[in-house]
Amino acid sequence: MIEKLTHAPLVVSDQEKALKFYTDILGFEKRADYQQPGKPRWLTVAPKGEDLEFILANGTFNIDSHLPPEAGTGGIHYAFTTDDCEGDYERLKARGVNFNVGTYTKPQKQSWGTSVYFKDPDGNQFALIQPNILGKVFTAVSRLKR
Repeated sequence: MIEKLTHAPLVVSDQEKALKFYTDILGFEKRADYQQPGKPRWLTVAPKGEDLEFILANGTFNIDSHLPPEAGTGGIHYAFTTDDCEGDYERLKARGVNFNVGTYTKPQKQSWGTSVYFKDPDGNQFALIQPNILGKVFTAVSRLKR
């Protein structure tokens, strides 16, 4: 039986550049970095305290997995929760993070909380989500229905 997700790939054009972005800019930890003869480099990063590791897979993304800009934040993105969406936005923006995703460029307040979207240097998309009490209740109720 499947238990939990442990690794998720992020296609990057330059592993060293990506490693610096994820560790120096976003504050992730480097978890693994090795290469067996004749095999690609195995390089993973993760937010501190998170079990899920992102594999920084060297290559190019041949499939456009993102919807056109007019779709807003649609497309494939990874979402992280935060307790300070506005503060994280300001800190990461000051470090040069690209918050131009679709028509969104800054944190948006919704009925369920606040969110902001950003890209890494290779265009991989992410969301920072800060649910308010309504968002937390909705999530808890949704999990109970499973």
